[in-house]
Amino acid sequence: MGDSKIQKRYRRERYLEKVRPFVHDAGLIKVITGIRRCGKSCLMESIASELVDGGVPLKDIIYLDLEKRGLRSVKTPDALDAAIDERVIDSDFKYLFIDEVQSVKGFEEVVNSYRADGGFSVFITGSNSYLLSGELITKLTGRYVEIEMFTLSFDEYLGMRSFLGKPEQPRAQSFREWLRYGGFPKSLEFDDTRAKSRYIEDVVDQIIKKDVYARSRVRNRATFERVMTYIINNFAAPTNLEGIARYLNEAAHLPIKRQTLARYIDLLVAAKVIYRCDRFDLKSKRSLQGGEKYYLADPGIYFARNVDATMNYGPLLENTAYTWLRAKGYAVSVGIIGKLEVDFIARRADEGYAYVQVSMSVADPAVEEREYRPFGNVRDNWPQYLLTLDPLPLERDGVTHLNMMELMADGGDL
Repeated sequence: MGDSKIQKRYRRERYLEKVRPFVHDAGLIKVITGIRRCGKSCLMESIASELVDGGVPLKDIIYLDLEKRGLRSVKTPDALDAAIDERVIDSDFKYLFIDEVQSVKGFEEVVNSYRADGGFSVFITGSNSYLLSGELITKLTGRYVEIEMFTLSFDEYLGMRSFLGKPEQPRAQSFREWLRYGGFPKSLEFDDTRAKSRYIEDVVDQIIKKDVYARSRVRNRATFERVMTYIINNFAAPTNLEGIARYLNEAAHLPIKRQTLARYIDLLVAAKVIYRCDRFDLKSKRSLQGGEKYYLADPGIYFARNVDATMNYGPLLENTAYTWLRAKGYAVSVGIIGKLEVDFIARRADEGYAYVQVSMSVADPAVEEREYRPFGNVRDNWPQYLLTLDPLPLERDGVTHLNMMELMADGGDL
């Protein structure tokens, strides 16, 4: 592959840092996951570009995008093996990139054989509802590393605006635009807001068509669409399957069984349109069943599928905090502290817990009291954070109060 194309890509340094330790490792397959169009292909191109910059000859980089013209006919393991083999011109160590690998039924054997060969460092991306499930997990247990990608974080959004040569504007304006239209990288190329929304809606339609309908039996697609619309419209709210089923039955005249509803939601989670955030009880140190929340992979999904343009900052900021924490490598749960709830408990390997509350503002004393109350029930010494948009953070009760916009713009961490 030539390097003229990949040199023009905006580099997502956060994810490059995660993959660099494994780039030359032939024993581990690098599996890049994330919602469609979040930038997985561009990340692989950036990795290939860094290899070229580091002196790796182009002949030793094999890059196959199985959804591009000329390779769409590669549908069998033998055809994939042949497509790779014809690009191997000598016995030197190779870097093998396969984009949209799920296009090949039975790709697992091929991928595993090149990993076992020892002469290849293998990178793959593909459909999220399929890639890290079934056969791949069975065959590659302990032999792969996952790099999970998210749409552009706010600092990346600002960086890509600059990369694309967009005019400078106040940071607060960029923050509002990011909250509304989200961080799908290509959406930044469109200046027309209607074009942004159409693009994002098309992304969601492609996900449902390719990652859900093409791989799962959905007998009643109209009902599935209504379930998806309900979940998207109620992101960041506690869920109750019986309540949702009752609403669909009574308000929309769509009778649906609890099991079917749960399965439809699982399909949306598998395709990474939404993320499930379970509740975690601090007293028992166990995850709790029921009442979990669902967050959107990108806020643009909500606005692209709704005519109501009203920005409800409460759930938007909560959704933003969730994906920001996940992108930073935290495992995230809704925290239950006695009868109170803290928005998030964030955990990262070997770092213990962090407690996080999110609010647009605590300028109102009543809101301030409500947001601080759960912290008062914490009986350990793990750090506590309050994220708001207030310009002058408070100092109270040992809680670190941070301006969310500034924290994210600067690429900060807890």
